[in-house]
Amino acid sequence: MSAPTSGEMDGSRPDSPATADPAAAPTASPVAPSVAPAAVGRARRVLGRVASVLAGLVVLVLLLGPDPEHGTPAALLRIPVEGLLSLGLVLAVPSRWRRMVALFVGVVLGLWAVLRLVDVGFHMVLSRPFDPVLDWGFLSSGVTVVRKSMGWLGVVAAVLAALAVVAVVAWSVRRLGLIAARHRRRCGRALSVLGAAWLLCAATGAQLVPGVPVAGRDLVDQLGQVTVSLRDAAAYQQQLADDPYRDTPGNALLTALRGKDVVIVLVESYGRVALEHPAIAPTVTGVLTTGADRLATAGFSARSGFLTSPTVGGGSWLAYATLLSGTWVNNHQRYQALGASDRLRLTGAFQRAGWHTVALMPGVTFPWPEPERSYYGFHEIHAFNDLGYRGPLFSFDSIPDQYVLSLLERYRSPAPRPPVMAVVTLISSHAPWAPVPPLVDWDGIGDGSGYAAPSQERQPAEIVLQRDPARVRADYARSLEYSLGAVISYIETYGDDNLVLVVLGDHQPVPAVTGPTTNRDVPISVVTRDKTVLERIDDWGWAEGLVPSERAPVWPMDEFRNRFLAAFA
Repeated sequence: MSAPTSGEMDGSRPDSPATADPAAAPTASPVAPSVAPAAVGRARRVLGRVASVLAGLVVLVLLLGPDPEHGTPAALLRIPVEGLLSLGLVLAVPSRWRRMVALFVGVVLGLWAVLRLVDVGFHMVLSRPFDPVLDWGFLSSGVTVVRKSMGWLGVVAAVLAALAVVAVVAWSVRRLGLIAARHRRRCGRALSVLGAAWLLCAATGAQLVPGVPVAGRDLVDQLGQVTVSLRDAAAYQQQLADDPYRDTPGNALLTALRGKDVVIVLVESYGRVALEHPAIAPTVTGVLTTGADRLATAGFSARSGFLTSPTVGGGSWLAYATLLSGTWVNNHQRYQALGASDRLRLTGAFQRAGWHTVALMPGVTFPWPEPERSYYGFHEIHAFNDLGYRGPLFSFDSIPDQYVLSLLERYRSPAPRPPVMAVVTLISSHAPWAPVPPLVDWDGIGDGSGYAAPSQERQPAEIVLQRDPARVRADYARSLEYSLGAVISYIETYGDDNLVLVVLGDHQPVPAVTGPTTNRDVPISVVTRDKTVLERIDDWGWAEGLVPSERAPVWPMDEFRNRFLAAFA
């Protein structure tokens, strides 16, 4: 309703016969002045109804739209408690507060809408829901992926899109709230009926479709997860304190590996799917099988099994922390707590026993923050900007794995030196898996300036989830063929009697590659010429060669540290 004019306020009309001046009467048709306002009024009413319908659709999509948890249009057959509580709050407050409360409720639901979009992204990449307490550390990684895919303009666009979502939801809720207030009695009766139905369905666990409860409570459940996540901190502190190797002296650690150079190679996204999916396995197992034969000719043997990673699709640092600390690090809160602890890491055990520890981490493109850097305590850490690479970048703006492996020889030179323990991360197999560098002659690598610029245009990371699945899997297989081929070629070229390699994946790739699965296993292999080293792990039950047996034991990744230290003590 438009605001009254001054004439309407005092009860008169500007054009009433008592006040109108006949001399000032318009010369146009007497019908014309009344036609335009009527048309405008009808247009405004139509636009208002359209706006109300759109607002209703926005709120319905937010409250009832299919999400990763329900994954089906059957989610429409729910009564969302969030909607009932929001409507009840707007109707309960005094009229003078109603606009402000409706706007506040709209902003809250708008922020929840953004979190639901983040939740969708987590399911698509990490195959799990977003944790509102533990997962904020992933946001910086998400920014990195967007920046590398679309530049800073893409980051700004993503932020603006999030703000737009909040604004649209807030406007929609405010509009619907005020409409409900004008029909307070009817809405109150409907709210009572729906509230009673929700309570009954919640008490009985009613489901019209299996797996989709009628009494919807997505936001309430997400808020309830906060309590569980906060309790996780105390439980993890107990795990950190329970360390059987905390006080073990260096002369009692790793005695069976004295004089050996031990290299842990973590291959990005090298998961069990690479050995079992019919569209991927022929390529990957082919390079592993032929590689094992070539290594056997050079005198090397291998044993292989499986570990279960704490993450999938991303969060590589959680896998690194789990492997080296012997604790289950499956969220950023645990990662930070680990960095602030004195838990003995595997690299620390090698340091205590006299090894020189080195980290080659081409995926680290920013200063490694304290206290994590202090916790890992490598004697030397070489990140992206420290590797001296002068060539073109490939998939995910990465340095070729072969170049990174070539740098190991700087630390394994024949000059008198302590044994080296190195952790090397290889990221040429990081999504989007194209383009892939070529394998080149080791003597010609130099500073990498001899690499030809990739002819295939890099695919933005988000396109991995939209491209043809067959092409995605083919690119993934080809990238692993390169990464694993580079490792095998390195051993052939530079391996000697004092080299021991532990080669493993950090996590399974994204669900776009694996398909729907809960499996988080990654292959792991120990490669060496020294038969006595492999005899130490005979009781592990691992298969000979670089391809684990389907019947190989599967350990949680956090068990590896203790088993490794026990085997070589």
